[in-house]
Amino acid sequence: MRLIIFVLALGILGGGLSLGALCLAESNPPQASGQSEAIIVLGCQVYPSGEPSPQLELRLQAALESYRAHPRLIIVCGAQGGNEPAPEGLVMYKWLTANGVDPKDVIAECDSLNTRQNLQNAKALLPGGIKYVTVITSDYHLPRALAIARDLGLSADGIGSPCKPEYWVKNHTREILAWGKYLLWKVTGK
Repeated sequence: MRLIIFVLALGILGGGLSLGALCLAESNPPQASGQSEAIIVLGCQVYPSGEPSPQLELRLQAALESYRAHPRLIIVCGAQGGNEPAPEGLVMYKWLTANGVDPKDVIAECDSLNTRQNLQNAKALLPGGIKYVTVITSDYHLPRALAIARDLGLSADGIGSPCKPEYWVKNHTREILAWGKYLLWKVTGK
């Protein structure tokens, strides 16, 4: 019984420390300088109606603001999930162009299934050796996305769109687990 209590206490302590570290990293990301050569917007859920989820729309609004301040190439990333009517990249492309972004300034990447693939595929689409990018995703996701971008040889700053309060616990818990997977990948390469 003591062993079970000890393991539970250790798990709670580890989870709390991980959450604290995530919140600290989330509150201090490299701020977008406005001098990047391209924007990479990471995908998020599309509703069965074809509309971006609220979290995805917040990312798109951040991308639109950044583009209006400094027009440049935008790569939008994301494949089609099982309950999505279209690839996330295509939905984002349509949203951005409907909101005033020149279609020649947007590339939809529609094959990636996770953050690493989003960034790998986006990097492959960057013209002329562009290496300095602004990554746009949700605030809780930004520190890990920037770490992966650095792993791939990109110089990146970021913009984190806010997480809706009702999703805060779920998203942060999921991100703690994703950091564990990322760190395991860093150690093992798998």
